[in-house]
Amino acid sequence: MHYLRLFLTYLKLGLLAELEYRANFWIQLVQTAMELALALGGLAVVFRHTGDLGGWRPAELLALLGVYFLIGGLIRTMVRPSMQKFMEDIRKGTLDFTLTKPADAQVLVSIQRFELWKITDVGVGIALLAIALGRLSDSVGPLQAAMFGLTLLSGGLIVYSVWLILATFSFWFVKVENILVIFMTMYEAARWPVTIYPPWLRWILTFLIPVAFATTVPAQAVTGRMDPTTLGIAAGMAGILLVVSRAFWLYGLRFYSGASA
Repeated sequence: MHYLRLFLTYLKLGLLAELEYRANFWIQLVQTAMELALALGGLAVVFRHTGDLGGWRPAELLALLGVYFLIGGLIRTMVRPSMQKFMEDIRKGTLDFTLTKPADAQVLVSIQRFELWKITDVGVGIALLAIALGRLSDSVGPLQAAMFGLTLLSGGLIVYSVWLILATFSFWFVKVENILVIFMTMYEAARWPVTIYPPWLRWILTFLIPVAFATTVPAQAVTGRMDPTTLGIAAGMAGILLVVSRAFWLYGLRFYSGASA
C-alpha cells in the first residue's frame, strides 16, 4: 500500500505537470492518429497482395498491432520518462534527493515521471485488441486469455528490466541515451511478427533486445499460436531479467558520486 500511494502521488504530479501544457494532448493525439494510420495502411498493403503474412491472418496481425501500441504507450508514458530523469539526475548529481528518501530508490526512479498524454497510445492498443478479439472470438477462450495476461505481464517486465539495465550504464557512461534510441528503433520492428524476419534478426529481437516477448509472444498467446514452452521461457526470462537488473542497479550505485560526495 505504501508503494501504491507513492505511485498515485507521482501519477498526480505527472497529471498536474501535463495540464500546464494542454496543447500537448492534441499534438500527441495527432501523432498517435498518424502512427495508427501508417500501421493500418501497411497492413492493408500487405493483405492486398496476400491472404496471410508468414502464417498470420489479418485479425491476428491486428491483435499484434494492438499489443505493440499498448506496450509502446506504457513505455512512453512511464518507463522512458522516468529512466531519462534517472540518467539526468546521475549527470547532475541530484540523484541524492532520491537516495535519501525513506523508500526503495529503484522503485522511486522507476515511477518518478509520467508523460500522461502518451496514454493515447495505450487507448489505441486496447481498442485494436478489442476489435481483433471480436474477430477471433471463436478461437479465444479462458485459457488463451490467461496466457495472454501472463505473457503481457512478462513482456512488460522484460522491457522494464532492459531499460533499467541500459539506464544504469549512466553511472559509467555519459551518452547512454543513444542506446535507448537504438532500443526504440528496434521496437519499431516489433510491430510485425518476429517469425517473418531472417534467423539472425529474429535472434536479436528475441534475446539481445527482447522486444519479441513484448509484442509477438502475447499476440501468439491470444491467437492460440503459443505452446507451453514459449510461455515458460517468457515467464522465466522476465524473472531472470528482474533479478539481473536489480543486481546491476545495486552494483551501479556503488560508483555514484553525487552532489554530496
